[in-house]
This record gives sequence, C-alpha cells and structure tokens, in this order.
Amino acid sequence: MDTDETYDVVVVGGGAAGLSAALVLGRSRRSVLVVDAGEPRNAPAAHMHNYLGREGASPAELLSDGRKEIARYGVVLRTGRVSSAARTPGGFALELEDGTRTGARRVVLATGVVDVLPHVPGLADRFGRDVLHCPYCHGWEVAGQPLGVVASGPDHIERALLFRQWSEDLVIFLNGQPPPQGEDAERLAARGIRWITGEISRVLVEDDALTGVELAGGEVVPRSALVVTTEPTADTTLLDALGGPEAPGLKAVGNAAAPFAGVAVAAADGMTAGTLLNHDLILEETAAAVAEHRKEAA
Repeated sequence: MDTDETYDVVVVGGGAAGLSAALVLGRSRRSVLVVDAGEPRNAPAAHMHNYLGREGASPAELLSDGRKEIARYGVVLRTGRVSSAARTPGGFALELEDGTRTGARRVVLATGVVDVLPHVPGLADRFGRDVLHCPYCHGWEVAGQPLGVVASGPDHIERALLFRQWSEDLVIFLNGQPPPQGEDAERLAARGIRWITGEISRVLVEDDALTGVELAGGEVVPRSALVVTTEPTADTTLLDALGGPEAPGLKAVGNAAAPFAGVAVAAADGMTAGTLLNHDLILEETAAAVAEHRKEAA
C-alpha cells in the first residue's frame, strides 16, 4: 500500500490509553498521529472516579485536556476511523475510511471495547447513570439506596455480594436464571440478599430517573439503580491483521488489552507502551547508525 504520509508512531484510538501513549511519544520528540473515531467507552458516564487528582471529573473533560496536552508536543490528532492495516517492509501501512493512507514505524492500538448489555427493554438507555457494572466506578453514588442485580451472567451472585458493600437493600432479579442453591444460597442469606424469580418485562423510569423493575406478571419492584454484567466486546480486525498482540512493533493498550481496566489503569498502560516503543525505536536507530558508521569507516 502506497502511503501519503509517514509517522514514527500511529495511535489508533484517542481515549485515556491512546492519548497517554501519544503524550509520552510526543515528549520523546517522535512524530505521532492519533486517529480517533470519537466513541469513548465511558461516554454515557457523567463522572469518573478513583483517578487520583481527577476524582469526579467528567470523561469528556479528561479527553479535552488530553488533546490539548498532546498538541503542545506536535502530536497530530485526526478524527476518523482506520479501516484497514497491513505490515510493510518499513513497518505498517494504515488506511482511513476517508481514503487517507498513512505509514507508521510503530502502531499503538487503543481501540477499546463496547459493553454489550442484557436484552432488557429500557436497560441500555440508563447505562452509565443508574444502570451500573462497576462498584468502584459508581458504588459511592448509589450507596444506601435500594439496588437490584440483574442475573445476566454467571457471576451475578459474586456481583451481588460485591455491591452489598455499598447497600444493605439489595435483591437479585433472576430473570430466568435458576435460584441459588447450597453454599451460594447460604452466603446470600447471611448477607441479607434476597432473590426474585420471574422474567423482567422492562425498566421503569420517571423524571429521567430509574424507579424500579416491572416483571412479566406485572409486579413492580422499586429500585433506584440496577447492576448488570456487561460483555466487553472488542473489534479485533486491525489487531488480527497486524499479527496479534505479541507482534513486533505493535502495542495493544487500555481496554483493548485489558477489558476491565479503569481509566487510571488504561492511562498508565498507554504511558508504559509509549516508553517501550520509544526505546524500541532508539535501538533500531542506533543499530542503523552503527551499520552506517562501519560502512563509512571501511
């Protein structure tokens, strides 16, 4: 693939991990392009938590500040999506959906994941607000409120025991799953967690706030927030095309590599990847310089 431009590193994805990698590389005097489709995983959330120094800040604020910071060091940010990628003798070639073809000596894939939710009417519309999946992200905000755990995955019992730390009023909506047995039932009973049989018909909302769950038989169970198990799903098209996560010259970072990582962990992962790629480029450049030096000395 012929390319219109070439960078030391192309970062695919402009979330916390991708911007962090770009910041390190920009400060290392590397030519860097960030291609971002503008679809961050945590966009529905109004705030992020457990990020020291940015506690309670909005995800949008973090990304806005990050874009300004990388611009100080000459990093180029382009809105778009990488549609295809391939290896070349000099590194990599990437094509964007707008037809732009870009060369890169190294690539960072920070493409994240999409959270697939259970198929319950009204659930997805509340995700990131009063439909939650991470107690460390949102537990404090719903502490002491009546909570419901939707049995949408094999871990719903452990998830209920986990969220019990934040609320004593907790029920499990089995939604077709079998009732807990044996030790599981004993653990739930010991913690005062009850379960409700029957299929969920819909999530009830009033004045832009979740108010409860309606079961298929018409029974309404008042709740202020619901807990779900999501299925983090990554698009691995580019990763597979470039040889997988262990391929030389390539770093998958953030949720693309660790689906359950929080924002602070994803940012740290991006920083680590940036330093490793810069070191890798230095070794390559030094080897080329030594070869040239020997040629001149011969």
